[in-house]
Amino acid sequence: MIEWLDEGIVLSTQPHGEDAAIVHLLTREHGKHAGLARGAQGKRNRATYQPGTTVQARWRGRLAEHLGAYTCEPLHSPFANLLEMPDRLTALASAMAVADRALPEREVHTPIYDGTQALIEALHHDAWAEAYVQWEVQVLRELGFGLDLRRCAGGGSGRLVYVSPRSGRAVSADAGEPYSAKLLPLPGFLAGYGGGGPWEVAQGLRLTAFFLERHILEPADLTLPPARERLAATMRRLADEG
Repeated sequence: MIEWLDEGIVLSTQPHGEDAAIVHLLTREHGKHAGLARGAQGKRNRATYQPGTTVQARWRGRLAEHLGAYTCEPLHSPFANLLEMPDRLTALASAMAVADRALPEREVHTPIYDGTQALIEALHHDAWAEAYVQWEVQVLRELGFGLDLRRCAGGGSGRLVYVSPRSGRAVSADAGEPYSAKLLPLPGFLAGYGGGGPWEVAQGLRLTAFFLERHILEPADLTLPPARERLAATMRRLADEG
């Protein structure tokens, strides 16, 4: 019998039988890891296994490659403070769904775990939407597809306003102008200019979606999760309203 104890964030649950569920956690030391949690669908335990909840998880399995079983105790839930903030709850749901879909099973990515905890905390503050985009940039970087947003790929010296869809490198206004129709917009807050806002966040979500789909999801025959699409629509709405 193999057993370990770790801290994890609930990413998703899939009902299994009458009261159990297959639970995916993003753990600090064991990566994204699934296990069967008995009683997870019961009224008493439902909040423990709500995506976004941080838990202390004990996993047991006869062999390391088996599904195994989880016993989880809740440590922290962000929901009480976000119940009256539906846009931020949408961002939380999106992050959990993107991590669940994009991260490889049982591959340790401690920086992504720490970054996800930081994002959950950031959802309680004003710059939550910009923090979300930064989180997706971090996910891309940790999975080997880092964006170079601090210097011009074309050798220009002006303000960085584009990103090359081929290389993921920033392009300045002067160097990119002849090819602007083929380049992706770079929001200022990602390049170190200013604090962002709904319109720039919407641009940032478009940018990270392009690279998530091209490099991570499409090769695995996957698409962006519906929660991520709802977040993008939310930010476009806020940009239009602003």
